[in-house]
Amino acid sequence: MRFVNSYSDKIKKYVIENNLTYTIDTMGCQMNENDSNKYSGILESMGFKRENNEKKSNLILFNTCCVRENAENTLFGRLGYLKNRRLKEENVFLVVVGCMTQQKHILEKIKISYPFVDIVLGTSAMSIFPQKLYDAILNHKKSIEYIDIGNEIEEEVPIIYEDKYKASVSIIYGCNNFCSYCIVPYVRGRERSRRPEDILKDIKTLAKNGYKEIMLLGQNVNSYGNDFKDIDYNFSDLLQDVEKIEGIEIIRFMSPHPKDFKDDVIEVIKNSKKIARQIHLPLQSGSTNILKQMNRKYSKEQYLEIVEKLKKADPSISFSTDIIVGFPNETEEEFLETLDVVKKVQFDQIYMFIYSKRKGTRAATIEDKVTAEEKVERLERLKKLYEKMLPDLNKKLIGNKYKVLVEGKSKNNENFFTGRTSQNKVVIFKAEKEDIGKIKDVKITSEHLWYLKGEIV
Repeated sequence: MRFVNSYSDKIKKYVIENNLTYTIDTMGCQMNENDSNKYSGILESMGFKRENNEKKSNLILFNTCCVRENAENTLFGRLGYLKNRRLKEENVFLVVVGCMTQQKHILEKIKISYPFVDIVLGTSAMSIFPQKLYDAILNHKKSIEYIDIGNEIEEEVPIIYEDKYKASVSIIYGCNNFCSYCIVPYVRGRERSRRPEDILKDIKTLAKNGYKEIMLLGQNVNSYGNDFKDIDYNFSDLLQDVEKIEGIEIIRFMSPHPKDFKDDVIEVIKNSKKIARQIHLPLQSGSTNILKQMNRKYSKEQYLEIVEKLKKADPSISFSTDIIVGFPNETEEEFLETLDVVKKVQFDQIYMFIYSKRKGTRAATIEDKVTAEEKVERLERLKKLYEKMLPDLNKKLIGNKYKVLVEGKSKNNENFFTGRTSQNKVVIFKAEKEDIGKIKDVKITSEHLWYLKGEIV
């Protein structure tokens, strides 16, 4: 389905005459970040201008996440804070979109407690957003409604990236896995793969516009193509085709599911000159028993086998992961299994969380006997182990040379520029302004806990 911005021409004159601006507050994952880029594209095609100061913005759009409970608290707190401004000032509008709004109890709460919100739309309603915005601004008509997730994918949605050299491209939407703790399949729908010709067209356009690095996005990228009925085309095929696109020099992807990480993808990574040597491989738990309760469909041993295959394919590959601490009734022994995997894999980056109960998931019905204090204590132990390991991992990189995309000036030291190694390690180094957007060979000279220092050679 091709995106049609049917109401933009009718409203554009009003938006421009009144100098209307917008701000987007994005919560959650990189899929949400990508969606926010599309909302930016839609709004700017309608005449809005970006405004970084929320207090000066006419339209504030919240792109929500529902993976963790604190996201809900953050949203409702922000809406409450903006209530007076919305009610007192002319041409101020509040919009809530994203995963959280795909839940009916959230819609009801907004209707009852935050009736001053103008538009609430779910995850598959981007095509009707211009019409709803037209009604809100010109007809003063609010729209808070539930829309079922369809199977169609909207193509050619206008999109604006904040970065000039790195871009993310969605390749598959939704998820079929139904992990017992996860709300995503319920709010993002079932897996729908984009056609390869649409993906490759987008990436070729980005390459022509000077983009050097591409992140392929999906809830489960390595199940890409499983839903195709008319062609035999999978994730390894897509990676090889992206590799052929001239101008693209770095390819990343997130997130693969361990149960779907097949040998053909490992072989493509091994032979690739462009695929980054950093794999995000969500672990969630090191206990096979907990993994079974999570419905992850792999064991501790199978996870470690995938890691070994990737290390054998290229010893320079680094790993990042997600870990949930304190899944219902997790025992001390099961938690120690997680620490054991962390020691064996030597993760360069860990996104660690305490289990958060999500209404509507199977895990939410489990009576949990693990105390909050135990969960916090385990999280601290995991954090300490990771931070203890990190310096040794970084020291191994000293003296190595990497191709680095010069992204811009360092935020903390204007005398240095910043970029990332193929292993996704932040490195700062001296460069020239004209080097921004170019790939440079950088030799690592020293290590610090959260970044490396280097020099262009």
